[in-house]
Amino acid sequence: MKIALSAAIAALSLATAGAAAAAEDVNIYTTRQEVLIRPLLDRFEAATGIAAHVVFAKEGVIERLKSEGANSPADAILTADVGILLQAKAEGLLQAIESDTLNAAVPARYRDPEGEWYGLSLRARPIVYAAERVDPAELSTYEDLADPKWRGRICIRSSSNVYNQSMVAAMIAARGADAVEAWAKGFVANFARTPSGGDRDQIMAVAAGECDIAIANTYYLAGMLTDADKPEQRAAAGKVAVFWPDQDGRGVHVNISGGGVARSAGNRDNAIRLLEFLAGDEAQRLYAEAVNEYPVKPGVPASETVAGFGAFKADELELARIGEHSAEAVRLMDRAGWR
Repeated sequence: MKIALSAAIAALSLATAGAAAAAEDVNIYTTRQEVLIRPLLDRFEAATGIAAHVVFAKEGVIERLKSEGANSPADAILTADVGILLQAKAEGLLQAIESDTLNAAVPARYRDPEGEWYGLSLRARPIVYAAERVDPAELSTYEDLADPKWRGRICIRSSSNVYNQSMVAAMIAARGADAVEAWAKGFVANFARTPSGGDRDQIMAVAAGECDIAIANTYYLAGMLTDADKPEQRAAAGKVAVFWPDQDGRGVHVNISGGGVARSAGNRDNAIRLLEFLAGDEAQRLYAEAVNEYPVKPGVPASETVAGFGAFKADELELARIGEHSAEAVRLMDRAGWR
């Protein structure tokens, strides 16, 4: 992956050499999958006439930006999780911007209070359970998943996954590190297997009977239900159901995909236009219909598939606070034996 990232960025650097601040270009580094973000960028290009040059890389973007420093060709950074944006800000890789358009479209809890990053879509991380083996009346909160009644029944991704790190950091913000560490030890004791694979793999494992419940982002389940090219995944997704935890408490954990303007941006204005476009009605509808994520802009509806999972109460935590607890979340998970 690092070799592929280096080659891609080298190609982008060559392509933009001598024209880093071209009037009709924006250079993007993104951790998002191309299949998810490309339809949005195509519409941006059509609507604005600005050419979007993109490096797609799941890992290594932060390290590359740090090594490139002020010479980086990057104008905008688009990520799949708030944790990466928080890291980019902490490393001084983003710059603050002022945008009435973004402030009007993105609720305050889903953007940086200093204007360095903005949420562009929402993803909820509920419990997914085997519809034929689990009575939803047994389910209640994330905390309840440490109860011994779930021994050998839970599947989840590795602790190295930023989605899980952000979820645990949000729990620390709500309950404190000591309480969450005690919870994590009980939670880990209930794992059906050593964590491996992505969210789709956890859902497949529930459907196959390897475990009874999992924690997964809703857009993965929606993607499985609507993917005509993967009938085995559609069949598996049909065997599970969604439970919204903590509905009588703080609410289900919600994260964002989002973006910011790189500190090195030569095409700063175009990078801002990109973020504003992605927070606008057209792109928000695409996030819903093509990506199966929840629009961050109030008033734009979710897709029919995602809406079918039901309404829920979301945690109202300001996502900027996750950064206060991210390092502790990683250490805590390691001490609990969550590998």
